[in-house]
Amino acid sequence: VQLVESGGGLVQPGGSLRLSCAASGFTFSNYGMNWYRQAPGKEREWVATITTTGSTTNYANSVKGRFTISRDNSKNTVHLQMNSLKPEDTAKYYCKANRYGQFYWGQGTQVTVSS
Repeated sequence: VQLVESGGGLVQPGGSLRLSCAASGFTFSNYGMNWYRQAPGKEREWVATITTTGSTTNYANSVKGRFTISRDNSKNTVHLQMNSLKPEDTAKYYCKANRYGQFYWGQGTQVTVSS
C-alpha cells in the first residue's frame, strides 16, 4: 500500500496550489479519501473529505470556499485545489484513505505560504 503526495511548494499569499495523492496497493475506489495538515508545533487537523464516488465532499470551516477536493478513480488519485492561500495554511499536507476503520497515510507534502 502506498500513498504519495505531490504538488507542495512555496507560494505567495493569495496564490494557488494543487496537491495530488497517488494511491496504489489497494482498491482505491472503495476508500473514502481525506486531506489533513499539520503545522509546526500543532496537532494534525482534518481539512477535507470525499466519498468513494466523489458525490459528497466536506471541508473544515477554515478552508471552506477556498479549497476543493476531487478524485479520479480511473487514475487512483485524489487532488486538493487550494486557492486564496493564507500564511496560516502553511503546513505539511497528508492524504489519508479510510474504509470501515482501516486507514492508510501518505508521507506528506510541504506547503509554505509566505511573501
